[in-house]
Amino acid sequence: MAEVSLCPPLTRESVQAAHKRIKQYIHRTPVVTCDTINTLASTPQSKRCPSSGPNVLSEPAPHDLRLDVKATRYSAEPNVRLFFKCENQQRIGAFKARGAFHALGRLIDEQGIDEVRRKGVVTHSSGNHAQALALAARTHDVPAHIVMPTISTPSKISGTQAQGANVIFSGSTSDEREAVVVDVMKKTGATLVPPYDHPDIILGQGTQALELEQQVIDLLAGNAKLGVPSKHGLDAVIAPIGGGGMLSGICTALQGTGIKVFGAEPNFEGANDAEIGLKQNKRIEKVKTLTIADGLRTPVGEIPWSIVTDKSKLAGIYSVNEDQIKAALRLAMERAKLFIEPSAAVPLAVMLYNEEFRELVQREAGPGGWNVGIILSGGNTTVDAIAAIFAPPVKVEQRTQATVGANGEKVVENVAG
Repeated sequence: MAEVSLCPPLTRESVQAAHKRIKQYIHRTPVVTCDTINTLASTPQSKRCPSSGPNVLSEPAPHDLRLDVKATRYSAEPNVRLFFKCENQQRIGAFKARGAFHALGRLIDEQGIDEVRRKGVVTHSSGNHAQALALAARTHDVPAHIVMPTISTPSKISGTQAQGANVIFSGSTSDEREAVVVDVMKKTGATLVPPYDHPDIILGQGTQALELEQQVIDLLAGNAKLGVPSKHGLDAVIAPIGGGGMLSGICTALQGTGIKVFGAEPNFEGANDAEIGLKQNKRIEKVKTLTIADGLRTPVGEIPWSIVTDKSKLAGIYSVNEDQIKAALRLAMERAKLFIEPSAAVPLAVMLYNEEFRELVQREAGPGGWNVGIILSGGNTTVDAIAAIFAPPVKVEQRTQATVGANGEKVVENVAG
């Protein structure tokens, strides 16, 4: 990659320059709204929970897993209008195309196209950056070597291979992936294009925030009823954080605009390393988790960490559990008709279910409310994978099909219907 010391500064102006560089290669993805989800997000959880009364909104509202916490305590009632930035409709199905095209373009400027083609590029990724770099490399006729964990989603593996990349498999942790990358570099001389920990990646990922900002202004100009009155158009943006390339890019793009930026993480098996790290005032370097939000299983990189720890750029990070992610995923698909992967559902889950965050929004926005951008980071999953996430336990399914008796015996019941 281009030397960090030679990279453009991490500023809004640099993100704007990055957007000019890559816009011919990427989609300006749409921004959509959903009245039903707006209503849910603006309704206290206690009023949309089956355990506290009629579930008139037909919405599963998971709460605290502790049995001593009653649903009625979840009373925050923020007034919000949500604007979904659909990066699930980006090329290769995720925002990562932005960073890959920008980073490879900068590398070509620095080394020359012939040298980059001679050496090739290499990276490690669970899937979205893998596909993005493979696409960017194919576009410029550059060889690409992609190290992927063996547990990567099959659709992401096949998508990377479809772009003509050489896929090499590794273990699931960052250490295991990086070890294989080093081996590939020794054998091929390929240049590493990291998935998130580099200024050129960060600046590329931040371009989606520039688009979202302007798109919301344009939408409200056409129909003011889509949002609440706001001098900025957008009041806040929530984005997922794994390695931190996207979130730090969005922080950089929106600095000085008055728009608050928040991060969203899963908390299964310590996947919320950024949230924990902020509380402990140190970057957590190792993460090993099998959260369903597979794109967020990595620790925050050093450069993104230097940005997200700046309180003038990031307003906070909040996390959600697996059930909450699944509930948000279901809502996005069934109510908003948005086909997204679990990682992309995490910001919506925070808006809907993290009571601390909901209380903050209610308190800071006041009765006037906020217009909130929700980054839907990608849609690289399959119908089979989604079905598996929502599949009932085997015995429950067998009981439903009458292949297991009421007492668990494996006999078919002949029940008159």
